[in-house]
Amino acid sequence: MSAIRHLFTTRAVRWLALLFLCAAYLQGGFNKATDFPSAIAEMNHFGIAPAGPMAVAVIVFEFGAALMILTGFYRWLGALGLAGFTLMATFVANRFWEMAMPERFMVANSFFEHWGLVGGFLLVAWHDLKGRDEH
Repeated sequence: MSAIRHLFTTRAVRWLALLFLCAAYLQGGFNKATDFPSAIAEMNHFGIAPAGPMAVAVIVFEFGAALMILTGFYRWLGALGLAGFTLMATFVANRFWEMAMPERFMVANSFFEHWGLVGGFLLVAWHDLKGRDEH
């Protein structure tokens, strides 16, 4: 048990876990930045205006908050930001209750998977703020 504890409590494993948690936001920011017309189309699809400036804001936010988490610079703030962003985006993009089957089934799964991400980010913020109390 000691060997397992030692392995899974290393800084490398912690950073890798944070990277995995942020992966969708790094990938999303990268895709939006490298295919800006599609980023604008996504904003328009969800009725978010003005589409261009909002797409830029989302790109900057996704990269910025993920980097805050990965570097530890106000990690709790980046985590709370991505938790709130994910919660809001989930209610905008995954409105499963308005859909018919079989699409409803898949979108409902995505809706609740996003709640899992929100919980993960809340745990990151809690852990970061709790650690500050102990120093």
